[in-house]
Amino acid sequence: MRSICFSLLMLLATSAFAQEEKSSVYIKVGEAKAQKSLVAFPALQFLGSPGASPHYQSVGSDLYKVILNDLTVTSYFQFINQSAFLEDTSKTGLRPAGQEPNGFKFESWKQIGAEFLIRGSFSISWESLTLETYTYQVSKGTLVLGKRYKGTVSGARRMAHTFANDLMEALTGQKGMFLSKIVVSSDRGGGSGKEIYIMDWDGSNPEKITNHKSVAISPAWSPDGTKIAYTAFVMRAKSKIRNADMFIYELLTGKRWLVSYRQGINSGANFDVDGKSVLLTISQGGNPDIFKMSTEGELIKKLTNGPLGAMNVEPAISPDGKKIAFSSDRSGNPMIYVMNADGTNPKRITFAGKFNATPAWSPDGKRIAFSGWQDDH
Repeated sequence: MRSICFSLLMLLATSAFAQEEKSSVYIKVGEAKAQKSLVAFPALQFLGSPGASPHYQSVGSDLYKVILNDLTVTSYFQFINQSAFLEDTSKTGLRPAGQEPNGFKFESWKQIGAEFLIRGSFSISWESLTLETYTYQVSKGTLVLGKRYKGTVSGARRMAHTFANDLMEALTGQKGMFLSKIVVSSDRGGGSGKEIYIMDWDGSNPEKITNHKSVAISPAWSPDGTKIAYTAFVMRAKSKIRNADMFIYELLTGKRWLVSYRQGINSGANFDVDGKSVLLTISQGGNPDIFKMSTEGELIKKLTNGPLGAMNVEPAISPDGKKIAFSSDRSGNPMIYVMNADGTNPKRITFAGKFNATPAWSPDGKRIAFSGWQDDH
């Protein structure tokens, strides 16, 4: 079974305390100029015998670093330097005084300005790993989130990402993104070629999913995350010329099939919201235009038609499936346009710089990110 499948089976999370407050929102996401919350995050305590778990230090370090990195990139938190701590956290418990004999004192954390305190421990038994976490709102002396996670040592990073996700949801009311995967085209394998890789959002656990020994580019996820469409320059047997053909790869089964192999460009795939069709650019017999095609390769509709000499590329469907953003040089320089999902009513939405390309919708459909080349100053 592929590693991506196995990783789904190795984690169990349970609530550690019934007093976890699920209805409160502590940090309001999206507010302009939001002030970062001061967080104290001591090192994780190891509960066990070092002799029985010789690699416990590296496991604990990985857990801590992943959690810290996840929370740091949200830009919602500022972490207090451990040198400022007033308590020796290696000698105090994870819960406050009164709940356990050597419990910590909230006053010690109030004095250094901590708004939230994250305490955690981990233990290892053979290949089993347990992470126990408690996050407190210091000013009120209340528990925000208390959970225990059980899995395998090899799944330590996934366990840490899961806790970070749970904490973000507890604090903001919105789910975190730390279990997300990204797909990239990379030459990390060496040589002149590029292959498609999937990896964790932070770049760890890379896994190569193509082996064309050529150039594979423009990967795109299906909405359910089970398939990836991409383009590879494949050698044609008769002409001995490489053509930009589009493939779909199914992650769970390893199945791969050729979707569009018309002479010329077959690239820039973006799955429709139902996952049953793709948008792509095809240049066969003329200029590059955007088409809608089934995932089995049946042409459904041509969505753009020039104007004469223009390129229409890089389609991106909106989250509600009603709009398509794309790049086109129909006005001279490449700029971003938006049209209805059926190809009607195209409108130019960017005007600055020499070059705007690769549009991508925000999850709520309110914004479009794109790359651009500004004029030299």
